[in-house]
Amino acid sequence: MPCLCDGAVVELCVSGVGGGYPSDLTDEQWVLVEPLLPPARVGPRGGRREKHPRRRIVDAIFYVVRTGCPWRQLPKDFPPWPTVYWYFSWWHDDGTVEHVHDVLRGRVREADGRKAEPSAGLIDSQSVRTADTVPAATRGFDAGKKVKGRKRFLVTDTLGLLVAIHVVAASVQDRDGAKRPLLWTRLDHPQIRKIWADQGFAGRLVDWTAQMLGRELDIVRKDPGQCGFQVQPKRWAIERTFSWLTAPGRLARDYETSPARSETMIRWAMIGLMVRRLTRGRPATRQGPRPLARKVS
Repeated sequence: MPCLCDGAVVELCVSGVGGGYPSDLTDEQWVLVEPLLPPARVGPRGGRREKHPRRRIVDAIFYVVRTGCPWRQLPKDFPPWPTVYWYFSWWHDDGTVEHVHDVLRGRVREADGRKAEPSAGLIDSQSVRTADTVPAATRGFDAGKKVKGRKRFLVTDTLGLLVAIHVVAASVQDRDGAKRPLLWTRLDHPQIRKIWADQGFAGRLVDWTAQMLGRELDIVRKDPGQCGFQVQPKRWAIERTFSWLTAPGRLARDYETSPARSETMIRWAMIGLMVRRLTRGRPATRQGPRPLARKVS
């Protein structure tokens, strides 16, 4: 879409229909996501066509995840916020978000030269503060980390890609809150035979995992003489995943009224990460320092 500015033609770089936000999907990324979405809902007589393009709906969801803005404060060039939230709820309820996430995870693993299904995993928890929109019944106080809010239990593969997630009140102990994601991992990913964890998961959970799930929970312990922070073998990948999840504004703290919606927000964030990885075509590079150049008049 060219425009004339001071006699020069400037090409407006936009991604998608009416886009232009950094969180918008590129054409290449949209090709990965679009076939995984469910068909439009129509009535017995055919129904009417959807009023808003699916791509703008998905871009709006990514905008909320990335910026952390409330649904009601979506920019006006997106579809109306009730429409966007309706799609967000629909795709949450019918399992679309989980399906899109799992398919893309398999593709990322294959692009890395691995099998689509992982054979080993990592588990850890992260306590985050909550906003005033979170009901008191679904939040608590983590006495160890001195955080009042919710706790995210994640199981990832050895690349740090999400396998299972469970969000609970922060007052839930690691040994208790880990049982459900471990069970889901056993049911949905039976190929995973071994899972690494830190010392907070030691004790009766190790026996429960072996007896009830038939899987090995291996506790990675610190060296007795360790001083200060050191990267732990195996477990560094899931720590990196937690750092990925603190970058989007919507995940810096928990804003969702339902823990299940918090889990869906995390999956959307991982979907965005994976489509960028699949379409980047090269290893990620960190931008170096950019010194300011003083203008000489």
